[in-house]
Amino acid sequence: MVSACGANIEAAYPSGDTDEMEDNGSFLDFFSFGDSAKADKDASRKALPSAKKTALGIAVNTDLWRASLDTLRFMPIASADPIGGTIITDWYNDPGTNGERLKINVVISGLELRADALRVSIFRERKVSGRWTSIAVSSRSAAQMESIVLTRARDFKIARRTNP
Repeated sequence: MVSACGANIEAAYPSGDTDEMEDNGSFLDFFSFGDSAKADKDASRKALPSAKKTALGIAVNTDLWRASLDTLRFMPIASADPIGGTIITDWYNDPGTNGERLKINVVISGLELRADALRVSIFRERKVSGRWTSIAVSSRSAAQMESIVLTRARDFKIARRTNP
């Protein structure tokens, strides 16, 4: 209980009666998928601080998000958060390199298609004596991956403009 700080939390908490609880639908209702009529009806979407809503209802640049997922499609995705703009891959073992694996993290931090809104981190491990050991990855590798994603995002943006 938080009564020590003077807050009466119990009063605002629903008792569990079905009359007091409203059905807000599925968590998937948050994503508008281009349906602006539904987006206008959903009060929770209006409460978001972002004035610019994207077509998919995500809080980061749609082109960067799609390009990142498209670029990483060969790797297993461990986590993808379109609201926070993070994509975390699981470890990927390239069949051509025995005993090595890669993991890539992508962070998108804005609604605009800009190079400084994208950050890629690459992790590499090699199996030595039955244990995975971290090995250095050049910063150039991350920069090359960022360049690939940015180029793909630009292609998505151009395609969207020419084929609305």
